[in-house]
Amino acid sequence: MKAYDKWLTVPLAAGLAVAAIGGCGTDGGADAGGSERIVVGMSDRVLATDPAAGYDPGSWLLFNNVFQSLLSFPKGATTPQPEAAERCGFDKGDSTVYHCTLREGLEFSNGNPLTSEDVRFSFERALKIDDENGPAPLLSTIKRVETPDARTVVFVLKVPDATFPSKIASGAGSIVDHREYRADRLRTDGGAVGSGPYRLDSFDDGKAVFSVNPGYKGSARIKNGGVTLRFYDGDRKALAEGLVKGDVDVAYRGLAAEDIRRFEDSPADGGKGVEVVEGSSAEVQYLVFNMKDPVAGRLGVRRAIAHLVDRRALVRDVHHSTATPLYSVVPAGILGHNTAFFDRYGDRPRPDLARKALRDEGIEGKVEITLHSTPSRYGPGTNEQTEAIAAQLNRSGLFEARVESVEYGRYEKEIRAGRYGVYVKGWVPDYPDPDNFAQPFFGRDNVLGNHYENAEITGRIIPDTAAAADRGAARDDFDRLQDIVAEDVPLLPLWQAKQYAVARGTVSGLEWTLDASTVFRFWEIGKD
Repeated sequence: MKAYDKWLTVPLAAGLAVAAIGGCGTDGGADAGGSERIVVGMSDRVLATDPAAGYDPGSWLLFNNVFQSLLSFPKGATTPQPEAAERCGFDKGDSTVYHCTLREGLEFSNGNPLTSEDVRFSFERALKIDDENGPAPLLSTIKRVETPDARTVVFVLKVPDATFPSKIASGAGSIVDHREYRADRLRTDGGAVGSGPYRLDSFDDGKAVFSVNPGYKGSARIKNGGVTLRFYDGDRKALAEGLVKGDVDVAYRGLAAEDIRRFEDSPADGGKGVEVVEGSSAEVQYLVFNMKDPVAGRLGVRRAIAHLVDRRALVRDVHHSTATPLYSVVPAGILGHNTAFFDRYGDRPRPDLARKALRDEGIEGKVEITLHSTPSRYGPGTNEQTEAIAAQLNRSGLFEARVESVEYGRYEKEIRAGRYGVYVKGWVPDYPDPDNFAQPFFGRDNVLGNHYENAEITGRIIPDTAAAADRGAARDDFDRLQDIVAEDVPLLPLWQAKQYAVARGTVSGLEWTLDASTVFRFWEIGKD
């Protein structure tokens, strides 16, 4: 799971500190939309153009638009549907053998045919290269890939994995041309050849230029004449100014919360309309507790903190309502979400119950504790948030809390070394399934690094839910997992982000790019 941490990213608003698949997609194509080019700005970087190496939001944005996967997430949906495949499904009563039949006549943007050989090559290549920044961990359940004919692909899995369709519908499932990529090494020329709705024409430090792929065959209906993606490299102020000046049509990922609020409050600038489009997101942030720490490792301390943190105040005062309070591990909009922390601790500070939790632990005096954060990863709002949490704890008279801000590289090393008792972690899911809020956090070698172990979660719930082809049938187990976490408090959910894009002029379709799948669909954006 080494690559999971690549998704612990700067938030969407940077001021914020399956069952068997069948059927066919609706054919789209390059001739379905307008001719005008859209310029999109974002503060993230695209760290890789090769799908075997990229595991960051910027790279997956590129992959989702340039490459096809066998399945994809339709707008507003969390269940994958056929894309390069005509149909896919598990063997009846089994979650270890997964069959896909490709659409007829698929081809890459260079004109080469796309066959089952390319699909097998793409998955075997990602696993063989096993790049430290790549998606191989998501594909680790694959035992072998069989190709009985040019249009049939059979995945034989090591263990039952009902989430496999969602995994291969993500950027990890990108299909590359076996003639254009080496099986044992990454592509280093900055180029990309896929069969998706767009071609990558050029890529450099400042921008990436995409044109419509005329040979595309899939479910997307393209509503523009191409996209230019401008990179602002973490400079949120420059991104906002670029929108105001008209350098970009759309600002996405990385606008500060105060800029979003400013654009909402002042919808017109220089006589040209500026529209803030809000969407759903499964991006979350937690306060994590080191179970081996002499202070945070005590259950009474963790429960006392859970009784004192006021999420509504954090969202209102720090994040300017660009997020919503989160009361469980699994966010709203994802199958199985419940409100376990709300049910157990409420939504308002309760110093009396916090005091009781400490006294039950045998703690009589003030608890001295340090909260750690890393604004270099999660944005400057992270420090403001952590300071606000410390103030909430201190106002109770039960804690003497302080904050330490740490550079990200040191932050992660010291978490792994067990030097922090309490620290902030953010998470953007790889795919919209509750499994992605269970296995990465509580499984072997989990990304939180907090030494939490629960035999029921690791020994029964995670294996059982992974094997449940009917995802609805796993709801009770995910409900149980969330209740256990609220009882043990190895982490404290803080907020769930809203997702924003800000557009000027006559841009339309942005509402179809902002949902829990985290797929930013270039093809949905057009100019009226």
